[in-house]
Amino acid sequence: MKRHGILNSHISKILSDLGHTDQIVIADAGLPIPDGVLRIDLSLKLGTPSFKEVVSAIAEDMVIEKMVIADEMETNNLAIYQFINNTFPDVLMERVSHETLKELTKKAKAVIRTGEATPYANCILQAGVIF
Repeated sequence: MKRHGILNSHISKILSDLGHTDQIVIADAGLPIPDGVLRIDLSLKLGTPSFKEVVSAIAEDMVIEKMVIADEMETNNLAIYQFINNTFPDVLMERVSHETLKELTKKAKAVIRTGEATPYANCILQAGVIF
């Protein structure tokens, strides 16, 4: 058994396999997941696990150089928007329309589905390097 970090074997493998600029998505319970993209479904019930819990756990194991969020998040989910900005002040932030974000998920290595039940609680994380 692992001593530290992500215990979920699917997430652990995805993170280990990421190369520079590869992307994963952390999604709320309602984000459509494109055919052909690996789905890692963590949802147990509405709200569990939360977007914040999953993003925080992933960030402990992943070098994140860029994050993509929907423009609509700031207006429609201020709590998540503030969490993102407070937690990742040094990460390059790209804002796109929600429709564009959904299109971008087609290029992701995986979509990790949370139980989050608030609007626009989705982000794309782009891998950086440790050197």
